[in-house]
Amino acid sequence: MSTTNIIKQIRNIMREDSGLDGDAQRIPQLVWMIFLKVWDDKETEQGMQARLNGATYTPTIDTRHQWRSWAGDSEGLTGDNLLNYINNELFPYLKSLDASVSVQTGIVKEVFEDAINFSKSGTLTRQIINIINDNFDFNKSQDRHILNDVYENILSNLSSSKATGEFYTPKPLTNFIVQMVNPRLGEIVLDPACGTGGFLVNTIEHLREQNPSSEDVATFGQNLRGKEIKQMAHLLCMTNMILHGVDNPVGITRDSSLSQPIKDIKLAEKVDVIVANPPFGGVVKQGEEKNFPPALRSRETADLFLILIMNLLKSNGRAGLVLPDGILFGGGSQAKLKKELLETCNVHTIVKIPSGAFIYTPISTNLIFFEKGKPTKEIWYYQIQPPQGSKSYGKTKPISDKYFEDCKTWWADRKETEQAWKVDIQTIIDRNYNLDFKNPFVVEGEKELSYNEIIQKIKENLNTSQSILN
Repeated sequence: MSTTNIIKQIRNIMREDSGLDGDAQRIPQLVWMIFLKVWDDKETEQGMQARLNGATYTPTIDTRHQWRSWAGDSEGLTGDNLLNYINNELFPYLKSLDASVSVQTGIVKEVFEDAINFSKSGTLTRQIINIINDNFDFNKSQDRHILNDVYENILSNLSSSKATGEFYTPKPLTNFIVQMVNPRLGEIVLDPACGTGGFLVNTIEHLREQNPSSEDVATFGQNLRGKEIKQMAHLLCMTNMILHGVDNPVGITRDSSLSQPIKDIKLAEKVDVIVANPPFGGVVKQGEEKNFPPALRSRETADLFLILIMNLLKSNGRAGLVLPDGILFGGGSQAKLKKELLETCNVHTIVKIPSGAFIYTPISTNLIFFEKGKPTKEIWYYQIQPPQGSKSYGKTKPISDKYFEDCKTWWADRKETEQAWKVDIQTIIDRNYNLDFKNPFVVEGEKELSYNEIIQKIKENLNTSQSILN
């Protein structure tokens, strides 16, 4: 059964539970259960490995409270007995764990610090548990990307995610950015808005291709850093790290990256590599913009994250980001921000992505790559092509790795083509730091519209404007 159908089946069961009022409660309910299943699968594997090596393994969660003990038997605890156990024994136990015992104990305690069991039906909870057990084995490699699929399904059905600028980053985009930025063993890699950890997972996979030693792997937990303010996404990110072999993801914290004043950033906090899809279209918390230089202040989240990233990079540090079209052509404080960026960093490449890459938003995006410490002299642009016969991606024609293959080939030996062009810094300055340069090799003819077509387009634009205002 596909992930989409599994989530749909679970959602249908949850709709019958009077305690689960909408996705705002259904989603965290599903996430804490998946977390405990993941944790139990990993501890089962580690226990078996220890026994094979003649060693002793002490699990983080004691036997009575392990997932397999109370959830593993499909005919076991159910109804009021299950509800009483979860509410009065399991959750109090998990919240009371001593974080000083081990890194893993601290992770479990942190994850469940704010967790709530919203369900009022132990019978329906048992049905969901059985579906999870029947469909997911997180010791199987093919199930390890399931969390991203779960989150994508969740976000595609949450209208609030669109309002807050929270969009799941498709794996082909995270793949491409990580490969082009090329994090290396020993470097500190940060995603300041890490969500479920997609960029960090790709970084782990990229580093493993470099044949790391066991000592290198042991540093992943500290060298891979991420911040995420949302409880559910943070929980999923921690789980993702564990699934991908980072047993002590101490570098992943639940916090707002924008809460620290820029002037207070210490040298020890600076990093070698930043890969991220900063939230855009959202508005920061009241007062957070005061943490940024007055000339560059904004209430737009993407602007502030770009300032933060510029200040968090070490000299010669590298970044690959997803940014919306708006920043490229924006004036005012955005023009000042781009001036600062181009004067302090070498913005060497902007890859333009057709609309529809993010399935549940029509926003056009760009992948921007830069290095800290040298000013920009010229920017190369590359236009990724949409599916054949279409102007954009969509649910039936999603973006995939194949659309980036030509760009990867071009990257090492750059020259102008029908998809690639360069712009010198003086041209950018003359346009008041407008970075939105269209492909000069494509001439788009305009069709002459009839009177009725013009009226219809005006109506559509007015409706779109009203929708945005609402």
